[in-house]
Amino acid sequence: MPTLQELLAQKASLEKQIAETQRQERTDAIAKVKSLMAEYGLTAADIAGKPAAAPRGAAAGRKVAPKYRNPQTGETWSGRGLQPNWLKNALAAGHKIEEFSV
Repeated sequence: MPTLQELLAQKASLEKQIAETQRQERTDAIAKVKSLMAEYGLTAADIAGKPAAAPRGAAAGRKVAPKYRNPQTGETWSGRGLQPNWLKNALAAGHKIEEFSV
């Protein structure tokens, strides 16, 4: 039966082999990817899956004026997207959404 010192030496040796093998396989994989990219004319953006910038309409990304305001805090909501918690809570308490119209 091997001693503790022998087992630890074997473990260290195996860990060193594992690290070297991982490094070599990673280097080989990078070389394959670079080769395929060159062969097919791919870029890093193609690999990342980022689509080409689509043309945007004139209104895309434009801010919308607020339609509702919390009279206590001044917080606003444009009516788009999820209702803010302050409005949800007020509606649950029996208030009407028209009370918060700007």
